[in-house]
Amino acid sequence: MMDTMTRPAIFIDKDGTLLDDVPWNVDPRKMRLAPGAFEALRLFASLDAPLFVISNQSGVALGKFRFDALAGVETRLHALVEGAGARLCGVYWCPHHPEGVEPAYTRRCACRKPAPGMLLRAAREHGIDLSRSWFIGDILDDVEAGHRAGCRCVLIDNGNETLWLRGKGREPDVVAKDMYEAAIAIVNAECPA
Repeated sequence: MMDTMTRPAIFIDKDGTLLDDVPWNVDPRKMRLAPGAFEALRLFASLDAPLFVISNQSGVALGKFRFDALAGVETRLHALVEGAGARLCGVYWCPHHPEGVEPAYTRRCACRKPAPGMLLRAAREHGIDLSRSWFIGDILDDVEAGHRAGCRCVLIDNGNETLWLRGKGREPDVVAKDMYEAAIAIVNAECPA
């Protein structure tokens, strides 16, 4: 069990990491846990670490869906995670994109990954020690965001990273084939035998 005095957390990217990647999906009925995610969530529940979803949702800025559609997505995320015996402590969205078509969301921001803004906000709002936390994602922008926030990072190598732009802060601490393998690596790091 993790020490709750310093509150490390586990941050998880949504599309392609926690959920199957369905582009621009805001239909809760189409949301499915990605391979290994159910088992990973069960393991994370045993760690007693807060879980957070951290997700770029540029579809808002690009006019693919409205920001208020994310409320149903968030409700479904909570239900999926609870169905695995775990609990989400928060969901953080970045609706911005610098090349968007919706003026209210078209801009550069501090929250769009690879920027660390959503992680920093979650840490402030929930008393999280980022240096003891983990971020799991399926692309190197996730890894960079996590490292810029001070987290250790797992890259799910499931084929979603196509550019492989290496560089400072973009090397994962762990590479895993799916969420379950990522969870095992985190559990082994936090609770060595």
